[in-house]
Amino acid sequence: MILVSGGAGVMGSRLVKGLVKAENNVRVLTLPGDPHVSRVENVDCEMVFADVTDAKTLEGVFRDVRTVYHLAAVIIANNQETFRRINVGGTRNMVQGAASSNVNHFIYVSSASVIFPNASAYARSKMEGERIVKSQKKMHYTIVRPTLVYERDGGQEFLMFMESLKRYPFVPFVGRGRAKKNPVFADDVVKGLLAVAHNPKTYGKVYNFSGGEVVTIRELARLMLKCLGLSRPIIPVPIWLCKAIALVLEKTMKNPPLTRYAISRIEQDADLDNTEAQKDLGYNPLGVTEGLKRCYPVR
Repeated sequence: MILVSGGAGVMGSRLVKGLVKAENNVRVLTLPGDPHVSRVENVDCEMVFADVTDAKTLEGVFRDVRTVYHLAAVIIANNQETFRRINVGGTRNMVQGAASSNVNHFIYVSSASVIFPNASAYARSKMEGERIVKSQKKMHYTIVRPTLVYERDGGQEFLMFMESLKRYPFVPFVGRGRAKKNPVFADDVVKGLLAVAHNPKTYGKVYNFSGGEVVTIRELARLMLKCLGLSRPIIPVPIWLCKAIALVLEKTMKNPPLTRYAISRIEQDADLDNTEAQKDLGYNPLGVTEGLKRCYPVR
């Protein structure tokens, strides 16, 4: 039995379908009342409803489970405590529950942001999650760090970036857009995750799941606009000014259109080397130019 937390999410549901197609017995863990369970409604898998932040609700969830994929997490939150409660506390509960139930392999989906020198609250929560996974001694573990994940309907940060590009007749851009990015197509992340299960080569390792092409964040913006059939001039705004504006907006608005967290994501390089994943997993990701063409084919 393979357990997938967050298995009704955009990425989790695709992973579940791939695992079932490969003839695995799969149990999906998601929140009670999750409106997205329809994503796996017609999939031959078992559903369990629990909250990773409440250890009591996890009792029995790990029965007969040998492998765990832990995807349940929050990426965007207005309150730093939310990151700690879900990404840290939830991961701790999952690790403890799995370890006490003789799970053999714990696969943790982390984030490329853990390598950033100026870590955000989200990145710190994923770093702590990695520490929790590594510190236990009862299970084999594998950690994967995706870069910016994209597909036509996600991921969350990709869609937020796209909406910001579409918002005005010109694009007020944070800085000059020189940060190096290596976005990864969602299908490639799923293929990489599928190759981790039942693979002893991956025990105790950390893999970068990046794409096959490095671009600057400004080049990425132009690619995305082209895919949308939009022409927008990009106007650089000094980073110091963006941070000052973000600080004011955060203090005066509940959901500010610009945050210091978003700025930190834009200005950091995220072009992680995926050589190890290529070697152990046969990982061969698309470049973002080709990937975006598949997501947004020219009509």
